[in-house]
Amino acid sequence: MVWNKAMNLVVSVYSLISKLPDYEKFGLSDQIRRCVVSIPSNIAEGHGRKNIKEFIHFLCISYGSANELETQLIICEKLGYIDNKSITDVLFDLDEVQKMIHSLVRYLESK
Repeated sequence: MVWNKAMNLVVSVYSLISKLPDYEKFGLSDQIRRCVVSIPSNIAEGHGRKNIKEFIHFLCISYGSANELETQLIICEKLGYIDNKSITDVLFDLDEVQKMIHSLVRYLESK
């Protein structure tokens, strides 16, 4: 479920950053793309390891990428690249993904 939500986040963020100025194409927008893709990618890689300890490790990497993405999106808002309404919707979805990853880590740690 968290992987699906993270995949939907990728689509939302790609759509959002298409509004960034051309001069950010190889700067901030490239970094944002790498971060958002890293979230579901690390969830998938960790799950594929079939070892709870490794899965938790990759979930933690995914969580870190989510935090990095949050910071970069806020930077976009502060620079005036993205309007408040658009960023709020994406940050809400990102917050849900972060909570789901955190809950999954806690669940796996309890096993």
